[in-house]
Amino acid sequence: MDYTTDCLVIGSGAAGLTLALGIAKSAKVIVLSKADVCAGSTNYAQGGIAGVYNIKDDQDSIEAHIKDTCIAGSFICDEKVVREVAEHAHDSIQWLIDAGVPFDLKEEEKSAEQSPYHLHREGGHSHRRIFHAEDHTGKSIQETLVARAKEHPNITILEDRYAVDLITTKKLNMPGNRVLGAYVLNEKDDQVEIIRARFVALCTGGASKVYQYTCNPEVSSGDGIAMAWRAGCRVANMEFNQFHPTTLYNAADRNFLLTEALRGEGATLERKDGTRFMPEYDDRGELAPRDIVARAIDHEMKKTGADCMYLNISHKPADFVKKHFPTIYERCLKVGIDITKEPIPIVPAAHFSCGGVMVDSKARTDIQGLYAIGEVAYTGLHGANRLASNSLLECVVYGQAAAKDITQHLADENIDELEQIDIPAWDDSRVSDSDEEVIITHNWHELRLMMWDYVGIVRTNKRLQRALHRINLLKKEVADYYSHFKISKNLLELRNLLQVAEIIVYSAQERKESRGLHYSLDYPEQLPEKKVTILSKDQIES
Repeated sequence: MDYTTDCLVIGSGAAGLTLALGIAKSAKVIVLSKADVCAGSTNYAQGGIAGVYNIKDDQDSIEAHIKDTCIAGSFICDEKVVREVAEHAHDSIQWLIDAGVPFDLKEEEKSAEQSPYHLHREGGHSHRRIFHAEDHTGKSIQETLVARAKEHPNITILEDRYAVDLITTKKLNMPGNRVLGAYVLNEKDDQVEIIRARFVALCTGGASKVYQYTCNPEVSSGDGIAMAWRAGCRVANMEFNQFHPTTLYNAADRNFLLTEALRGEGATLERKDGTRFMPEYDDRGELAPRDIVARAIDHEMKKTGADCMYLNISHKPADFVKKHFPTIYERCLKVGIDITKEPIPIVPAAHFSCGGVMVDSKARTDIQGLYAIGEVAYTGLHGANRLASNSLLECVVYGQAAAKDITQHLADENIDELEQIDIPAWDDSRVSDSDEEVIITHNWHELRLMMWDYVGIVRTNKRLQRALHRINLLKKEVADYYSHFKISKNLLELRNLLQVAEIIVYSAQERKESRGLHYSLDYPEQLPEKKVTILSKDQIES
């Protein structure tokens, strides 16, 4: 079944749903979800959303939020963008409150001038400014926005749909380079559909699944970045992959993130013997930015030969821990760890892509009609390292900016003309079903392990060269496979992960310094020049 709509939103997290709700009064919207509608990263965000809500607060200020963001980003953030996002934090958070997100309130009495909300403090933040709903903020935001979207008559949510590739005028040998929609795999029917759209928004999240160890959900396979790259968009700062310092180390429950708010509330990082180590690496201790904490944990593990380090909040009252971190308490208890009585074994894991598809202040990409919002995009907000809890804020601020821009330009594009364009149906008549799915699985695991070993927390020129050589071989294998067999979700993910892996390595090779999340043993010093790594498809292929 094929569809025609005003706007196709690929991705159903905070970015995609903010956009969909923002334009639904004026336009028909189709929202695609790769799995179920709550499968994306938003649903798993524990910490919260950062922002100065009360501008009369004597303790905090927008300027302080801007400063903290730029420091965490190792001073290659776009300060104009940082200011724009920080200044829109109040309105964005209020929009979520009005939508029904149940942010935690203070228990104590407050004056009329004070904010009624309980705020966390996280690493890199100079003040308490993290709005949260216990320790499942993302889930609360996701469920609230999904409920609003399902109620709206102009929004259609299609689940189990995997976007294969963008359709553009350039691909159809027409003038210009404008997006026309996308080819989409309907997993339930095993058919590739055409969705025509006047506007398309990539809200597909990041690419952390390119690494062997990640705390992201299974859907974070860089699909939007890869599709935009193939269509001709530039990308920026893809070498900056954030590794969250604290992920539960337990074979029975892998990939479970332990929010930075634990450290904000006094949890300490310790060796097996119970001694703290963060003060030896940074004066800010456990509240240092994530890149510093992740490297410290990685160094301690390698130095001592340990499989993990430990996060300890057992010195806090048990009732306090259970009240503020109920999800973590229950999840750890299921694997035999009582966090009110013992430390939690932890390891770093790939968590966030600070780079992505280049966009402007309205989330517009290099291709006319194509937008990118959230982790898939490079806005300039995060620089070389994302400040904790700025990601959900970015989703809402840019989702609203894109919604405003699309609404203003709806009259510019004629949907009748779109329907008259001859878009070829997906042709799989010359391919066959594969009886060697094991090849995809093997290559998928090989890629992720190689990226972890060679392009992880610490890098070298030799490791990057080895990674690129193997990526090129795997790309050839997958291209041949893609040409001869019917597509599947696993094949599409592998294809996209390989493309993103290649971009990450090329970006890492371009940066001849250590800055933020990119640490090279060959270039341990930071250069005085503050530059952004920008790559284009033509540049790499030339």
